[in-house]
Amino acid sequence: MLYAFSRMIVRSIYRLLFRLEARGVSNIPAAGPVILCSNHKSLQDPFTLGAWVPRKVHYMAKAELFKIPIVAPVIRGWGAFPVKRGGVSKEAIRTAIELLQSGRVMGIFPEGTRNETLGSAKRGAVTIAIRSGAAVVPVALVGEYRLFRKMIAVYGAPIDMRPFAESGTTESMEQATELIMSKIREMLQTGQPSA
Repeated sequence: MLYAFSRMIVRSIYRLLFRLEARGVSNIPAAGPVILCSNHKSLQDPFTLGAWVPRKVHYMAKAELFKIPIVAPVIRGWGAFPVKRGGVSKEAIRTAIELLQSGRVMGIFPEGTRNETLGSAKRGAVTIAIRSGAAVVPVALVGEYRLFRKMIAVYGAPIDMRPFAESGTTESMEQATELIMSKIREMLQTGQPSA
């Protein structure tokens, strides 16, 4: 209840300040495990990514953020769980898989760090998707966080990971990662949901 209320507040503020618009929200499956894979340019991205999603979105966040008194309850309320410094641990991956296997939604930024332009991606999102059986929805956050400049959250059609899971090779994982990134790249250019 608190999450739904805070999401409504964030949506209203972002709509006012950044003229935030969402496209392709209907592409997000209404039930079952889902990973939203998005480009990552700002600390505000998790709020932008989840503001229009009708289901609660969970995230990995740096463990240090959970030590900041004001920040910790906010990000925890928005579904974040801590990841230790030095990369994503086995524990964090296990937590993500457990959340997904219980039918939840995860927001993942495959680049692993913030980039002004779309950078190269790591295979972690694909690994988690395959191990959890989650659908992958590519997301493009289009625009800049500048007051009264338009921002668009574009949700593409889900990508079927089963063909890549059947192969299970490093090469197939890289192909799946590149497919996700190519869909994000396409939506960043067009501002429209990918097919």
